[in-house]
Amino acid sequence: MKPVERKIYLASKSPRRRELLRQIGVDFELLLLRSEGPRGADVTEEVNADEPAFDYVTRVANEKAGFAFELVRRRHLKPRPILSADTTVAVDGQILGKPTGKEEAEAMLHQLSGRTHQVLTSVAVRTYDFEGSVTQVSDVRFAKLTPAAIQAYCATTEPYDKAGGYGIQGLASIFIERIEGSHSGIMGLPLFETADLLRQAGLKLP
Repeated sequence: MKPVERKIYLASKSPRRRELLRQIGVDFELLLLRSEGPRGADVTEEVNADEPAFDYVTRVANEKAGFAFELVRRRHLKPRPILSADTTVAVDGQILGKPTGKEEAEAMLHQLSGRTHQVLTSVAVRTYDFEGSVTQVSDVRFAKLTPAAIQAYCATTEPYDKAGGYGIQGLASIFIERIEGSHSGIMGLPLFETADLLRQAGLKLP
């Protein structure tokens, strides 16, 4: 019997999303979108004026999936589900993106210290006959952080490619008192919701 293909196009540069897809047995081919260069990004991640975090992350994930779908169509690539995702952190309605440097990373962690914030990850899946997305929201409670702990963490490489300036799967895990929601969603890809979308798109999963 011919094995059922479980391969998709992944429109994401995140190594954490690759690890999570492998965890559920999904093979993928990277379909990377341009994030910088003379012509600019393929999909801008700028926040629109007064845009709520939920609307923002949902819009960006869907725009990435749409752009990747057009790439597949124009290049006449083999039809497969296309998956994109976007993650953001919000506290008191304010969106915290990826810090641009040590000073901004430290300011973000001071803002999160001793408080509960939200991590939102939106997943979008596209095929020629399916288009769907879901946004998962988790609450994350940080312990009260000392200035020394913040400085030590920001002296590592961890904060600078992650929304909110931290990653739950790394050293910052010791800052987190509790979560309510999806651990994999906080990492960048909520696996329950992702698997459901991929099944709807025709991928064979358990």
